[in-house]
Amino acid sequence: MTAQLTSTTPALSYNQKEWKTGYRSLKEEFDYDITDIEGEIPAELHGTLFRNGPGMLDVNGERVNHPFDGDGMICAISFDQGRAHFRNRYVRTEGFEAEQQAGKILRRGVFGTQRSGGPLFNAFDFKLKNIANTQVVYWGKKLLALWEAAEPHRLDPATLETQGLEFFDGQLAKGEAFAAHPWIDPSSKFDEGRPTLVNFAIKAGVSFTLTLYELNLEGEMIQKHDYPLPGFAFIHDFAVTPNYCIFFQNSVQFNPLPFVFGQKGAGECIKFQPEKPTKLIVIPRGGGKPQTYEMDSGFVFHHANAFETEQGLTIDSVCYADIPQLEVGLDFLDVDFQNLKPGELWRFKLDRASGKVEGEVKLSRCCEFPMVHPALVGREYRYTYLGAADQADGSNAPLQGIVKVDLQTGEETLWSAAPAGYANEPVFIPRAQPDASGCYTQVDGAEDDGWLTAVIYDGKQERSAIVILDARTMEQVARLNLKHHVPYGLHGTFTPEVFR
Repeated sequence: MTAQLTSTTPALSYNQKEWKTGYRSLKEEFDYDITDIEGEIPAELHGTLFRNGPGMLDVNGERVNHPFDGDGMICAISFDQGRAHFRNRYVRTEGFEAEQQAGKILRRGVFGTQRSGGPLFNAFDFKLKNIANTQVVYWGKKLLALWEAAEPHRLDPATLETQGLEFFDGQLAKGEAFAAHPWIDPSSKFDEGRPTLVNFAIKAGVSFTLTLYELNLEGEMIQKHDYPLPGFAFIHDFAVTPNYCIFFQNSVQFNPLPFVFGQKGAGECIKFQPEKPTKLIVIPRGGGKPQTYEMDSGFVFHHANAFETEQGLTIDSVCYADIPQLEVGLDFLDVDFQNLKPGELWRFKLDRASGKVEGEVKLSRCCEFPMVHPALVGREYRYTYLGAADQADGSNAPLQGIVKVDLQTGEETLWSAAPAGYANEPVFIPRAQPDASGCYTQVDGAEDDGWLTAVIYDGKQERSAIVILDARTMEQVARLNLKHHVPYGLHGTFTPEVFR
């Protein structure tokens, strides 16, 4: 059963020319109270929404090859007593500062951005720029901008000023990565039931090493374990339960020679192998031998949640039947949505006794960026929220709305910004106040009692807005119109502390 609050009738719900305009650099850094508001900001909504994403998509007119190579820009939207404030600021990484001063691209990007001059000027150049553009999290009184392949950057949570690299009191070595998809366990058995932040990193080389980290509320690293990882590892996200960290090792082939000789970026040398199985890797959080299981092929970027059962594990993930190889010279703005496979929400069940992994589609609508109630991370739950296509015909399309999925009944409820609106990742904020730790450690009332916030880009007006939805009904509560656009972002988090 599908309840759709906003419907559209054209063959395509989107205009690709309008969608493209969301991929423009935002050169300015703003700091202002949001006064153009439709509806009312809930008085109980109190805290700061932090967002990260590639905001600088060119250097002095020289475009990056892919938005994932763009420099990270943090947005902070604070809510307090029915009012809101917006601030954005670029992460002043070493590479960002150098390129802005030089007025040209100086570093190669993972997804194909090259220095000018052709292969001769890029061959044997393996120094990549830490772009700090994927996630931002406030933990242990520190605001951290994250990117998969390098150290975090620490920021001032009030001003967003960059304070330097973060090494967690020497527990993270220089050059060691701290990935961009941490999870917060609301009640960790490894720290007396207190919330902990769990993260990972992958180190490439002759062989791959996967490192698991766990940080307590004070931001101290209380666990760090290394594991050898056979085969080529292209892992963006993972899932966590009270006892395990769960990874999907997508089957990909990597040919390094075009990268070595300056002809391609590293990401352009990766090819998905749909004929080969995906590996499900289960690692005990307290240390112990990983267990690996094979499953039907699928490419997974993001996980909604996972939980333990008597039989084994259940993992809910956005899965693709195929991911096309990035092609040199292909402009990402000219993507042919209709000829690409969409992401779908799948539920995978691991039976530990038999070692079998069975999967079923829970949402066939094109979707990405799943989100759940923070107190239910790693626990059995009912609702997940995702960025979604406007139409439910199973075709690929830009994300234009937010869908709520009831995993018990199968019901979908869509809020849509189509035809001119384009959606980013939703963030769920419980209506109930957090506990003394500053975290949401239990569900107080109904699981969906809270709000969803998301940045929406309006392709006709070429500016963005922050929408607030009632997560129970999926109706819009307020729309906060910004004075400018915000380039399509990646991930964000909410803290009940107000910074402005």
